[in-house]
Amino acid sequence: MMKQLVEKTGRDPAVAQEMLPGDAMTNRQRAQLVLVLGALIAIGPLTIDMYLPALPAITAGLQTTETAVQLTLTGTLVGLALGQLLIGPLSDVVGRRVPLLAGLATHIVASVLCVFAPNIAVLGGLRVLQGLGVAAATVVATAVVRDLFSGASFARIFSRLMLVMGLAPILAPTLGSGLLSWTDWRGVFAALAVLGALLIVVAALRLPETLPVTRRRHGGVRATLRDYRGLVNDRAFVGLVLVAGLAMAALFAYVSGSSFVLQQEYGLDEQQFGIAFGAGAVGLIGATQFNVRLLRRYTPQQILVAALIAGTAAGLLLVMFAVTGFGGLATLLASLWLVLAAAGLALPNAPALAMSRHSEAAGTAAALLGAVQFGIGAVSAPLAGLFGTGSVPMAIVIAGGMAAALIVMLLVVPRASLGTVDPDLAVALH
Repeated sequence: MMKQLVEKTGRDPAVAQEMLPGDAMTNRQRAQLVLVLGALIAIGPLTIDMYLPALPAITAGLQTTETAVQLTLTGTLVGLALGQLLIGPLSDVVGRRVPLLAGLATHIVASVLCVFAPNIAVLGGLRVLQGLGVAAATVVATAVVRDLFSGASFARIFSRLMLVMGLAPILAPTLGSGLLSWTDWRGVFAALAVLGALLIVVAALRLPETLPVTRRRHGGVRATLRDYRGLVNDRAFVGLVLVAGLAMAALFAYVSGSSFVLQQEYGLDEQQFGIAFGAGAVGLIGATQFNVRLLRRYTPQQILVAALIAGTAAGLLLVMFAVTGFGGLATLLASLWLVLAAAGLALPNAPALAMSRHSEAAGTAAALLGAVQFGIGAVSAPLAGLFGTGSVPMAIVIAGGMAAALIVMLLVVPRASLGTVDPDLAVALH
C-alpha cells in the first residue's frame, strides 16, 4: 500500500499538493515505519558508543597508545561527516534505497574486518568505513520521513525517531559492557556486523523507495555545489552550524575520554562505567525532552543562549574539580552531567534555527549541518588525548567547546536576522 501511495503521489502533482503518502498510512503502518527507521538511526550511536568500555582493552590488546585508540573514534566521526555530505545529495538524485543498502553493506564488511584488525592503523581505517556506512542509514532515514510526511505529522514521527537517537547512546555502552563480560573487544564488532546484517534484510524487505523519479533532483554536481555555496554565504546559518558543532565537540570530548578517566583514573570497572555513562545520557535526553516544554514559553534563541551560558559555567566547574580533585568522583560526575544537560538544550535549538533559514534546500542544509557537527567532533575526540588521558585535559576540551560555542553565538550570529522558527520544525528537532 505504501509503495502504491508513493508512486501515485509522485506521478500526480495535484495529489502531491493535497496529501503526502504518509498521510494515508494507518497507525499500524506508521508504527512499523517508526520501528524500521528507528533501527536505522540507532545503528549510528551504537557504532560510535558500543565499543567505548573496551577502549582500554584495545589499547592493551593492540599494544598502542590511548591517543591512537581515541583516533579510531575520530575515524568513525570523519566517515559520518564525509558520508553525510556525499550521500545526502546523492539520495536526492538516485533515490533512497540504493544508497541505504550500499551503506549498510559497507558497514557490515567494515565491522567484520574490524574483528580481525591486526593493528591500530587498520582498525582506524575500518572505523572510517563504518562511519560512511552509518551515515547512509542516518541520512536516508531522515529523508524518508521528509518524503512521506509534512507539518505536524512530520514533527510527530521525527520526534519519536529523536527519542530513539537519544536512547541508543544510553544503551550502547551498557550493551558493550555486557558483551565484554563474556567476550573480548573483537566480539563487539562481530555484534555490530550481525546488527548490520539484520538491518539490511529489514530495509530490503520493509522499506520501499519513497522518492519517485518525478521528484528527484537534477543538475548533478553543479546544482549541489550551488546549494552549498548559498548556505556558506549565509553568516547566520554558518554561525549556528558552528555553534552546533562546538557543542558537539564538547560532547565527543566526553565520549572519547570518559572511559579512560572513569576506568583508569577513578577505578570503575567496565560495567560500572556503562552505568555512569548511561546516567549522563539520561540527563542529555531528558534535557532534550524538557526543551519541548520550554519552547512553549521561550524562543529557541533564548533557550540556546541560556544553555550555552549554563554549559560554559558547568564546564569551568568541571575544570576546577578535575584540577583540585575536590569532592572526588561525585563532583566530577555532577559537573559532567550538568554540561551534558546544557548540551541537550543547545544541540536541538541551534539546528532548528539554522534549518528554518533554508527550507528550499533542507536536504543539503541538513547534510552540511551533520557534516560540521561530526567533523568538529572528530577533531575534539583525540584532542584531549594529546595531553594525556586524565580528567584535566578532558575537562579543558569540554569547557573550551562550550565556551567557544557561546562566543560564536554572541559575536558571529546576528540576532536580528534569526527571525522565527516554524513550530513544527522546532518540535521535530527536539
